Amino acid sequence: MELITFMVMVIYLLLYLYNLVLQWRNSSCYMLAYQCYKATDDRKLDTESCVKVVLRNESLGLEEFRYLLKAIVNSGLGEETYGPRNIIAGREQCPSLVDSISEMDEIFFNTLDDLFVRTGVSPSEIDVLVVNVSLFSPMPSLTSRIVNKYKMREDIKTFNLTGMGCSGSLVAIDLVQRLLKTYKNIYALVVSSESLGPNWYCGKEKPMMLANCLYRSGGCSMLFTNKPSLRHIAILKLKSVIRTHMGSSDEAYECSTQVEDEHGHRGFRLTKNIAKVAAKALTMNLQMLVGTVLPLRELLRYVTFPYCPSNKKADPTRPGLNLKAGIDHFCIPPTESAVINGIGKGLGLNEYDLEPVKMALHRFGNTSSGGLWYVLGYMEGKKRLKKRNKILMISFGAGYECNNCVWEVMRDLDDYNVWKDCIQNYPPKTVTNPYMEKYSWINDEYLSFVRFH
Repeated sequence: MELITFMVMVIYLLLYLYNLVLQWRNSSCYMLAYQCYKATDDRKLDTESCVKVVLRNESLGLEEFRYLLKAIVNSGLGEETYGPRNIIAGREQCPSLVDSISEMDEIFFNTLDDLFVRTGVSPSEIDVLVVNVSLFSPMPSLTSRIVNKYKMREDIKTFNLTGMGCSGSLVAIDLVQRLLKTYKNIYALVVSSESLGPNWYCGKEKPMMLANCLYRSGGCSMLFTNKPSLRHIAILKLKSVIRTHMGSSDEAYECSTQVEDEHGHRGFRLTKNIAKVAAKALTMNLQMLVGTVLPLRELLRYVTFPYCPSNKKADPTRPGLNLKAGIDHFCIPPTESAVINGIGKGLGLNEYDLEPVKMALHRFGNTSSGGLWYVLGYMEGKKRLKKRNKILMISFGAGYECNNCVWEVMRDLDDYNVWKDCIQNYPPKTVTNPYMEKYSWINDEYLSFVRFH
């Protein structure tokens, strides 16, 4: 009798352990593919096009013109970024609802069509759909528009995220990861973009004009699964997501907001406190990350440094953690040159580490929540991503928040993706600034002539 009881207990224990293993396997979040958006050539914003857009804003004075040109010169953008059709056509001051919807349709359906063909997964197989676009939320929702276009199943779970800013993509991935822990053997889609056409700022308040200089059209669609049988074809495996939200602080909450200026022009205001808030958010975020990615020796070095007698005279400050001890590649937001250099310095990155983000900014501009995937695409196009490499993605968003995620590369990646027609030209042998070359000479007399004649 005791033997039978013992055997029953062993069987129950084995079943329990087996279920735990199944839950662990099914809770994994694998990325099968991603597809970045590339607009048509007729939407390129070269130097002449950008300056024409600036000059046709009749509310600007000479001081504002000089400010905008200086911002464009220092942005780090090249001449092949893309703008919304209504901006190219000169309708930025009176965008229609049709303009707004068609801008999203072009990004969504272009990337999703390619993604379905590339993976062989049918739209009818999708179980979860998450769309994040911060500045445009029509009714029916953008997720409903995708469901209608592809005639997806009636039981699909859809989520429409707004107001998350540039960090929306990682917020969506965090949501998908949690759903994959709940539901077994499913497919999940994430579509990340931003609505620029109806949100062009037509006023003259300097902190609100920066967005016009930096943001460009772009986006990305990604396919995830937790199916163990598809592990061998996955490109990335999600190791962790860490989110830091500082919205309880008034200073942090107000440093990045959508507002109207005194003349009723709506735009996006970045306050002078944003650099301090972003640095604090990043520090808090990375403090939660380091224990999960860094080897013990690096953590011990950091903790014991202040107490080492040989170091007290040499440097009384505690050194930064060497993230390269646990991370192979860094995807940071392609915002603008000064911000990239600042983040790179804080993380201890060299020019090789920063090359992907600088080239993504130069070629595609700041594409908001889709920007990280152009950076990843550059790494893949350059064949930098090898099996078992670790990738750290960092993003910032309105609220104010800082999020990060860590990926493990599942196999050597060598797809040229959205970079396929130009990857061989990057990085350029000689880095030039086309705006500086063509427009740094502009003076008050020229601006007066253009403005008043």
